[in-house]
Amino acid sequence: MTPRQSNRRLVPAYLATGGRARPSRNTLDRLTVLYGATVTAPAGLRPEALRVLALLRPGALTVAETASHLRLPVSVVKVLVADLVDAGHLHARSPIPEAEQIDRQILERVLDGLRTLKS
Repeated sequence: MTPRQSNRRLVPAYLATGGRARPSRNTLDRLTVLYGATVTAPAGLRPEALRVLALLRPGALTVAETASHLRLPVSVVKVLVADLVDAGHLHARSPIPEAEQIDRQILERVLDGLRTLKS
């Protein structure tokens, strides 16, 4: 009989943050966009922080997407990311407020109008 594989982590997720539960900044949202500030990962970082930097090296992701890729809770990733932003290894951009976003219905009307002009 083969042992069952569990999706449960062997090490609790809060240990990735050194046991801290709150990020150093509360400006991070689930939809905050993250992108790397440095090309190479600096020495002396914890393995979890190195994983975040490696994941963001090719492009930008939101905090929620980063957490999903790393299979860590969003709250843990917020603490890791806050530390990396404070150290200058990452940049974080706030999500676009809903009031400033383009209305989808307007875009659909414009697209419909363009289609009728083409026909």
